Amino acid sequence: MAQLRQEVGPDEAGLDARALERLDQHFARHVGEGRLPGCLIAVARGGRVAHLTTHGLRDVAAGLPVEADTLWRIYSMTKPVTAVAVLQLVEEGRLSLDDPVERHVPAFAGPRVYESGSGAGMRTRPAEGPILIRHLLTHTAGLTFGFYYKHPVDELYRARGLEYSVPPGAGLAETVEMYASLPLQFEPGTQWNYSVASNVLGRVIEVVSGQPLDEFFAERIFRPLGMTDAGFHLAPGQTERLAELYGETDDGGITPVPGLPVHSRPRFLSGSGGMVATAHDFHRFMEMLRRGGELDGTRLLSPATVAQMTRNQLPGGADRHAFGAPAHQERSNDGLGFGFNVSVVVDPARTAAPQSLGTYGWTGVATTAFWVDPSHDLTVQFLTQLRPKTLKVFPELRRLVHEALVD
Repeated sequence: MAQLRQEVGPDEAGLDARALERLDQHFARHVGEGRLPGCLIAVARGGRVAHLTTHGLRDVAAGLPVEADTLWRIYSMTKPVTAVAVLQLVEEGRLSLDDPVERHVPAFAGPRVYESGSGAGMRTRPAEGPILIRHLLTHTAGLTFGFYYKHPVDELYRARGLEYSVPPGAGLAETVEMYASLPLQFEPGTQWNYSVASNVLGRVIEVVSGQPLDEFFAERIFRPLGMTDAGFHLAPGQTERLAELYGETDDGGITPVPGLPVHSRPRFLSGSGGMVATAHDFHRFMEMLRRGGELDGTRLLSPATVAQMTRNQLPGGADRHAFGAPAHQERSNDGLGFGFNVSVVVDPARTAAPQSLGTYGWTGVATTAFWVDPSHDLTVQFLTQLRPKTLKVFPELRRLVHEALVD
């Protein structure tokens, strides 16, 4: 078991210790007020951790504190890992970004696109072209989530038991077949809609590699990078280190809620959100990206591939607000484009919180986040386990970290 540790002082890393103290005080206050159960904050420059703090509890009922080796359900922070796996297969020539998805998952042949109506009266038409692998990586495939309640196709997902991506008891292969049987919201490549696309990518990885998704990740990503605790379920001896999941109550408090089942190998291996990991694990993953695909002499991707993954892929340099489906035309998407399963800052003047041009990263539904800021050689991760209703953590997190930058 490896554990993240602070390696240098803030001053040596070009960070303002007083600003970092304000960062800690802000989140300690959230914990003290009962708005967060506990959290971990890690800030590194040049690959060296210059700020590492923990606050509160990983298990409130048991009184167990957050520690550096706490395990977290990282949910959608799994998606960039899935993108790396796909890009490894692309580099090996076993997959192409311009492959039609139907080449690997035949159920996606002949997709149909929403035209009008709803329910049994919905009208669809044949898509003008196929869904491509790059459409899945950029969430421009026309797929959706059932929980949006924004579009008649969302309603079809819910009717098929897909409100939260997977019907009870289903595996990855059969769930992806269900996605393929439903109409697309829009013509592939014409809008951005965050969706179940990464689960489809997970199935593509399985088909192309001939391995279950968890085995591919372990063999090709986790073990090479020394991500010793990362996986889709807990190994013996890890259970006590897992942080419990909480939900925000109507009065701003927290209460335990069911979390992603990780105590045994899941039948559904989710490329969208199935991973558990420690801060050390994700630091290793971020470092590989920051260093252009290599870490400690082990290369997972070429620098050119990492550069492609982490630059905006939306047509014409658009941001997610302008190119987004109705569910995403909101202020928080201003100035933010999208690469391959990562957000990318394209216009810092328009972002809701201070961010540098080219900064990339992603978040998870349990209020986890990471980002890499190439212009400041900065990596940041924030880990907690709260499904929020009103609490907005990330804008203040970004502002406070930004204020700590000295050079």
